[in-house]
Amino acid sequence: MDNTQDKQTEAKPEEQQQNEAQQQPEAQQQQQEENADEAKAPEQPAADDEVEKLKKQIADLNDKYVRTCAEYDNYRKRTAREKADLIKGAGSDILAALLPVIDDFERALAHMNDDADVNAVKDGVALIYKKFNDYLAKRGVTVIETKELPLDTNVHEAITMIPAPTPELKGKILDCVEKGYMLGDKVLRFAKVVVGQ
Repeated sequence: MDNTQDKQTEAKPEEQQQNEAQQQPEAQQQQQEENADEAKAPEQPAADDEVEKLKKQIADLNDKYVRTCAEYDNYRKRTAREKADLIKGAGSDILAALLPVIDDFERALAHMNDDADVNAVKDGVALIYKKFNDYLAKRGVTVIETKELPLDTNVHEAITMIPAPTPELKGKILDCVEKGYMLGDKVLRFAKVVVGQ
């Protein structure tokens, strides 16, 4: 019996050694996992800091985008308002310059009934007409020439055709029914003309 006990005691240390040998890699593995967790623990706050930093950057960029859109919208509205004011201002200047012509017409009408001299009335109306034409010329308005010129559909509007009195006047303007006007290179009103055929 002693032999069997000795064998069992000898066997036990071998088993224990094997168990201990198996437990050692498990312990080492646990130790490595703990070390890895410890190593990850400092990385976790760094990652959180990085996420917060990126969130802040996104918020800043979004704020800049919203502000840029608002500034552009304000710019667009301001320029549209300035353009409308400029157009109104230009119109008011033109109308203010026409007021003296209206005053002249009112004075002429007031004296027409009192004045027995028809020539004086004619001279007064001629002066008003000249004043008004001078005003238009200062603003760049010119009369479209028509007398015996060839028909130009860019500036003339033929309202009728009549037989030409001479062969040279065929296709040319014989009469102007309504004067046309240009403002620089732009047609304000086409000249209404009669053309010979």
